[in-house]
Amino acid sequence: MQFGFSYVGLIMLLMLFIPNFIWTKNQPKDYEKYAEKENKVLLALERIGQFIVTPAALIFSNFNYHGLNFWTSVLILALLNLVVYDIAWIRYFKSEKTMEDFYKSFLGMPLALATYPVIAFFLLGIYGGNIIMIAGSVILGIGHIGIHQAHKNEVCGKKKRKLPVKIFKGLGIAVLVLVFGLLAGIIAIRNYREVSRAFMYKGGINEGCYIKLTDQEEYVLMMGKKTDNPVIISLHGGPGAPTTFVDYCFIDYLTDEYTVLCWDERGCGRSYYRNIATDPDNKTLTFEKQIEDLDALVDYACERFGQEKVIIMGHSYGSMLGSAYVREHADKVTAYIGIGQCIDERDMAGEKYSYEDALCKAKASGADTTEMEAAYEMFLADPSTANIMKLRTYTDVYHPLPVTDDVSTFAGITSPYAGVDDFSWYFLEISMMLNYSKYDELIGGLTDTLNLFYIGDKGTSFEVPVLFISGSEDWICPVGLIKDYYDEMSAPYKDMYLVEGCGHSPQGQRPEEFANAVKSFLKNT
Repeated sequence: MQFGFSYVGLIMLLMLFIPNFIWTKNQPKDYEKYAEKENKVLLALERIGQFIVTPAALIFSNFNYHGLNFWTSVLILALLNLVVYDIAWIRYFKSEKTMEDFYKSFLGMPLALATYPVIAFFLLGIYGGNIIMIAGSVILGIGHIGIHQAHKNEVCGKKKRKLPVKIFKGLGIAVLVLVFGLLAGIIAIRNYREVSRAFMYKGGINEGCYIKLTDQEEYVLMMGKKTDNPVIISLHGGPGAPTTFVDYCFIDYLTDEYTVLCWDERGCGRSYYRNIATDPDNKTLTFEKQIEDLDALVDYACERFGQEKVIIMGHSYGSMLGSAYVREHADKVTAYIGIGQCIDERDMAGEKYSYEDALCKAKASGADTTEMEAAYEMFLADPSTANIMKLRTYTDVYHPLPVTDDVSTFAGITSPYAGVDDFSWYFLEISMMLNYSKYDELIGGLTDTLNLFYIGDKGTSFEVPVLFISGSEDWICPVGLIKDYYDEMSAPYKDMYLVEGCGHSPQGQRPEEFANAVKSFLKNT
């Protein structure tokens, strides 16, 4: 929830109040007679709803237009409800202005003049992700619609509906309540986390912003309880799979001792959408350019937080980027942490390693491996993201995870940091599983590096302390390959930690254990 003037809220309030003001001079005959009988509880709820909705519409800038996206349709629906509402008023003003005219349905909506505005402001609350507006609209709806339904029953009599109609209507209402109730619940949790984190990081930093890195602005989220703590720069995986809006689920366990910067790398997530007008096809996306961006981010972090060096922490693809950066710029790095460290991606060595192990286990169990082998051949012919994911559906059967819970899923759904661009990019990632090639095309600038990466190309020595931390059951970046390299690696200080029973993202499965391992390592360096 962002405080600030909402011009959208002002427009909607004007669309609501202007016809109501005109109505005060054009009330139906005998309306005051019915008003005297209004239920006091419903009247109180109506007043409370009005008291909440009216100021809320004006003081939260989340209700303003944020650009064309899925949620824009919700805003359009909200405005359309008020347009229809105003048209219904015009119809009333042209009528005989009787109570029957006042309570006529419009476009199939009963109690149109009471119902449309309530729906409009409820949808505005959904659009703005604001539980205050949602709750206010519900309270207003119960009171306002309830009052006018009672008046209508007095004027027109209570209409009897047939049983099938009642059942159908009841089911429809139940579905709507369930769907919108779930949405409201998610928004309520997000708002709660937003407010609680404002207090949690009071005196520190809790800021998401766009920073100019080399030739474009890119998104960075910064969290820490003290701004003079050492800085960790966290690099997400993929490539092109930003988790910035999710990572607070484990970063919160680090921020008492460290300031953590999460970055949507060039060519993905919010950084991609920020620059879509100038680089819609990611023509500037290369591994070397991401290294330059990271170097600019390191310089920014050092200057802003008064540090001489930073800690680099990379997950999966981020460990390729991180380990390469550390070797090029060891003078700017205190320590390096590789989560699910990528070791050898030449010809998809990690996927082949996982497949060979799964195939061996499948044959040992007497299982039919025909489909698995066919998926592998398809993968060899075309190592697209979709084919990799298909192969994993077979190999994962023989690599079960003892730890199946993952707090990052719920953290993402209820994230106080999640925005439209985060979800837009996430759905683009999901589309790769349906063989939609747009995602692969956008990250194509990294394909050569991804397919040729071998950490040993730069030798086995690091000039800074190194921690490799993995889930013990990680078969995406296989632990066996990491152990082999770790045994030969030299560094001022090195450690390897396995989070038992976890897979490729131990930071999301066992966030507190993960954070404690990181802290312990950094204290020993």
